Amino acid sequence: MKQLLSFAFLLLGVQLISAQQDHSYFLPESQNYSTEIPTPAEVIGHPVGKWHVSHDKLSEYMRTLAAASDRISIEHRGLTYEDRPLHLLTITSPKNHSKLEAIKAAHIQLSEADGQNLNTEDMPVVVYQGFSIHGNEPSGANAGLLVAYHLAASQSPEVLEMLDNTIILFDPSFNPDGLQRFSQWANTHKAQNIVSDSNDREYNEAWPRGRTNHYWFDMNRDWLPVQLNESKARIASFTDWLPNVLTDHHEMGTNETFFFQPGIQSRVNPLTPKKNQELTAAIGKFHEEALNAIGSLYYTEEDYDDFYYGKGSTYPDVNGSIGILFEQASSRGHAQETANGLLTFPFTIRNQFTAALSTLKAANALRIDLLNFQRDFYQNARTEAAKMKDKAIVFGNQKDAATSHRLAEILLRHKIKIHRLKKPLQKKGDRYAIDNSFVVPLQQKKQRLIQAIFNEQTTFQDSLFYDVSAWTLPHAFDLNATRIKDMNYAGEELTSFVRPSTKEVTKAPYAYLFEGHGYYTPKAIHALLSAGVRVKVSMQALSLEGKSYDYGTLMVPVANQSIEPDALHRLMKTVAKEAQLNIHSVSTGLTVGIDLGSRNFETIKMPKVALLVGDGVRSYDAGEIWHLMDTQYQMPVTKIDVKSIARIDLNNYTHIVLPSYNGSLLNKATDNIKAWMKNGGHLIAYRDAIKWANKQGIIEEEFRTTELIAKDVSFVNQGKFKGAQAIGGAIFKTTIDRSHPINFGIEDANLALFRNSKIFMNPEENSYDNPIQYTKNPLLSGYISEEQLELLKGSVPFKVKSMGRGSILLMTDNTNFRAFWLGTQQLYANMLFYADFM
Repeated sequence: MKQLLSFAFLLLGVQLISAQQDHSYFLPESQNYSTEIPTPAEVIGHPVGKWHVSHDKLSEYMRTLAAASDRISIEHRGLTYEDRPLHLLTITSPKNHSKLEAIKAAHIQLSEADGQNLNTEDMPVVVYQGFSIHGNEPSGANAGLLVAYHLAASQSPEVLEMLDNTIILFDPSFNPDGLQRFSQWANTHKAQNIVSDSNDREYNEAWPRGRTNHYWFDMNRDWLPVQLNESKARIASFTDWLPNVLTDHHEMGTNETFFFQPGIQSRVNPLTPKKNQELTAAIGKFHEEALNAIGSLYYTEEDYDDFYYGKGSTYPDVNGSIGILFEQASSRGHAQETANGLLTFPFTIRNQFTAALSTLKAANALRIDLLNFQRDFYQNARTEAAKMKDKAIVFGNQKDAATSHRLAEILLRHKIKIHRLKKPLQKKGDRYAIDNSFVVPLQQKKQRLIQAIFNEQTTFQDSLFYDVSAWTLPHAFDLNATRIKDMNYAGEELTSFVRPSTKEVTKAPYAYLFEGHGYYTPKAIHALLSAGVRVKVSMQALSLEGKSYDYGTLMVPVANQSIEPDALHRLMKTVAKEAQLNIHSVSTGLTVGIDLGSRNFETIKMPKVALLVGDGVRSYDAGEIWHLMDTQYQMPVTKIDVKSIARIDLNNYTHIVLPSYNGSLLNKATDNIKAWMKNGGHLIAYRDAIKWANKQGIIEEEFRTTELIAKDVSFVNQGKFKGAQAIGGAIFKTTIDRSHPINFGIEDANLALFRNSKIFMNPEENSYDNPIQYTKNPLLSGYISEEQLELLKGSVPFKVKSMGRGSILLMTDNTNFRAFWLGTQQLYANMLFYADFM
């Protein structure tokens, strides 16, 4: 009987999916679609929902539509890391296409000071629709095929009117590389007779899975830091138009239903106006009506938040737009049995399609309200700025031009006005050099976005966060920042990205010296070592020929190198330019302090790095390290799967990097790793990898913990009670020993660390073994419970444990967080180049 019921269920599922693959299942009735516009099936070769569309087929269809329809133009905005195109379609009426630049200019004018004089009655509303920023949440991108077809082919009066009143910026795939990866997985494992058992391989992706981009980044956290190729193209489109609405189509757990915003109101960022949430709710009424019409279950206001401005649904909120998140229960393949019945891939596509159309209907109906809101948003921002005592923010430092220029680049990508520093500034003990510092006027239309980037916040209405609670970029970049009450320090306005200028490298008769403060110092060291050049690092400070040199100064002697002095000079000039460093030529080895021939100059060996990846390794953390070494330092790194390491000769590597790890596959390699360390290898263990090392007996570490007992907490509130103890991501102050090699290249005695873990290590007995230590009052920005804060005070995030001739280096915090925590990436580089000296 069970077999008979199972067969009947399977047969019903196959029939249901077959019926759902007809376009009539998705498309609204009475549209009178033009036969001159090709359907998706005619181009991609199968009905929507039968297979997961690959990005190449999705791209082909979008190009075909643009060629066939006078309602669509297509823009090629660049390439992903895997060289897939980043398309943007502009969809509107032919009449609007003929004057698109004028429409854009008028729309942007709404955000300017004289925008009050514009009449919004006849202005089109601008809607940015984006799909599947997480590649294994594919219903959005697959629905995009149908949305684009509908907008190109429908002859209904409602659609024609909407196109007259709307400019649609259509981003068919936020994440082409991830979408391609997941589509291949799902299609490869699809059976002719659909298997809906969640245990099937189809629904259980292999590591690192398709959520992320090529370097395993969650790109829906990069809207504000803008570090990735895909994000740079997306933000350029957004800032070029300043759309009124942006939709972000996602998926969630298989047993869920459908979510649309507003989210939880107590978790809205205080910089977001109340009117924003009112309009979000008004748009939600249209989703409610549309989903009711097709009988789909949904919910709103019970989940997710609008706090971190680095997400697609929140970044618009600080730019005068309405960001809207959609979350569809995921089939994660073609069909799964769920708590709500059989969930088919076509069903998930139809919900996303329906929400996309209800968004356009809402934007058309609320067009004037949305346009007026955007105008008022920027006018109010200017009014707020005019009342501020502070007129500008200055950021920068004394010695690292590259990092301050990187932050300036981010601001320019957001079209924030910035100026060079006109004259040196010293304030509160911090010095701002002309070449390394910038001025950000607060009296400008993106004043609220500036506050979001530079503000510190330590008090909150809620104690639960969907993502990080702090991201203050000066802390992330280890830059000083201060507010000033006039614009007297503002020099020339910076209008485009520029590399910092470096001094000409003269030919050295004796040696070349450069301090380790520059962001690209690791790139320079690796380039020199790769060329066979001997590089030394100073363990003490010194002074030579009237210039002071800090701990960690790099020295390249001219004599006894593998290349001739002229060739060395040419190489040093190239390295200075590429690494954005000032390299000094010296004529003597006699200094004030340690001489250049001193044993306190250590010779650096070329690191050969293995990065452990695979099941149990946190793919985000691994991807950040891979991205840093590959794209910033130009250093090769060998990625080794944890299931393979036991049979690999580890002596080929000087360093093994183990990102945060929870698993057992690595256990069988423990003895090999111990032997390798005793023979001189260095294991870098991040976050949960420290606990793994402890369990395996590699180290013996006691961690600070606390046991909380819930009192007067009801059953319904237990989630809030537990969630309040999480550290979702906040910024904390440490004191550092600048003479320790882990801190070489860091200018100040304090360093801001980002933390989203609850691993607390006690300090060692000897102070010199605690080169980084949290202060007694460490919270700089973000949320942490009182109980967790007590554990953090005085604890240490970093330790070195000797293991024979090698060592294990422990780091409780993520020094490479999301590619934008530049200020602590130096710590990782120091573990690579200076581990022998720690």
